[in-house]
Amino acid sequence: QVQLVESGGGLVQTGGSLRLSCAASGSIFAINGMGWYRQAPGKQRELVATITSAGSTNYANSVKGRFTISRDNAKNTMYLLMNKMIPEDTAVYYCNAEITTMTRQEYIVWGQGTPVTVSS
Repeated sequence: QVQLVESGGGLVQTGGSLRLSCAASGSIFAINGMGWYRQAPGKQRELVATITSAGSTNYANSVKGRFTISRDNAKNTMYLLMNKMIPEDTAVYYCNAEITTMTRQEYIVWGQGTPVTVSS
């Protein structure tokens, strides 16, 4: 069994910063691609950023230049540093990972989500 646990969400003012963490645990052999997604009230879940096991990154246009995704493979943890935040960043943020277990089974795993609110 593998799981992802997000942390670091909360309330921040416009222009402020937050750092989200996503820690993977369980019977993990390898973690391949990882990503952050978000879902605002009344909207569909959308991609925020992704990162490969080699560290290649991809960002949604709406967060380019403001958000930075990173990962620490030794700790099985991914981060999202969010700077210059705006009210439109308000959402529940979810992490996602492609995980291979010790028994070589592959899963797409989602975290439970962490809420982020940006006040104007």
